Amino acid sequence: MRKMNKVAKLNKERSHRKAMLANMITSLIAEERIITTKQKAKVLKSLTDKMITRAKKNLQYNDKNDSKALHNKREVMRTLYDRDVIAKLFDDIAVRNKDRNGGYTRIYLLSDRRDGDAAEQAIIELVERKTEEVKSAKSVKSEKFKKEDVKDGKKDKKEKEKKAKK
Repeated sequence: MRKMNKVAKLNKERSHRKAMLANMITSLIAEERIITTKQKAKVLKSLTDKMITRAKKNLQYNDKNDSKALHNKREVMRTLYDRDVIAKLFDDIAVRNKDRNGGYTRIYLLSDRRDGDAAEQAIIELVERKTEEVKSAKSVKSEKFKKEDVKDGKKDKKEKEKKAKK
């Protein structure tokens, strides 16, 4: 019987589980949607909701209560190590969820199981997430190389070599 066992072990040691979940929280906040296993998503949901609640508490503090705001930020920094993700959490995600009382993430179960170990897959995402279309890496590269920049291949190589020698 599992009495008094609140921690989901996920078949990992404590240090590995802590690092894995910290990385998953960072990815979820940065991307706002990730695909993982059902069990990891359940654990990730509670931890992410606690992080967002900490960030929301900073919205009520003014400059006079700066120490409490700093304390909340440091508590989040114990788990998250990426400063850009922390800034996004406190400046963007907390503001979007200021009217919501909990339930900041949602889990969708996928019908397909993962190849290899047949684990149940799930999508975990932020409820109040941005729906902007993100450009793929290929489209960004194609914008860099416009058609007007490419002339005759041989002439272009010779010009580049001349510029490199100078």
